[in-house]
Amino acid sequence: MAAPELLKMASLAIYQGYFNATYCLKPLVTHDGISVRFRKSDFNHCAYESSNRDGYKDRFSPQRAERLGWIRAALQDPNLVLYAGWDKDKHRYFHDKRVTLMIDDFVVVIRLKSATEATFVTCYVADDPDTKAKILSSPKWINPFI
Repeated sequence: MAAPELLKMASLAIYQGYFNATYCLKPLVTHDGISVRFRKSDFNHCAYESSNRDGYKDRFSPQRAERLGWIRAALQDPNLVLYAGWDKDKHRYFHDKRVTLMIDDFVVVIRLKSATEATFVTCYVADDPDTKAKILSSPKWINPFI
């Protein structure tokens, strides 16, 4: 599958408006029937990155913002491999977190609340080879509610 076209918008406000209109008005349904809810505040997880890689997202990232349309593509593509999410505090994998790795190393993470409902966690480009390798070595995702 080819990556969706990058969004080239004139301002941060336009990116934010796109995100709100595309994802926050109603849940997005994944290829396997999971209804994913997005909050307006999730825009910060999509369009900002940490300047010090310390988890504090303090810098607008055009690289992330241009890929806002890729979130839908990643969640609705039935051909992508799904991985269990890593909990860095507990040092283990959990299947209530689902990680999707798309073409060009774009990652989307959701957290399941039930077998058919989830919330958006974050998305980013896995530009560090170690990050991509960790995702690829993760267990395949299994819905823990089924």
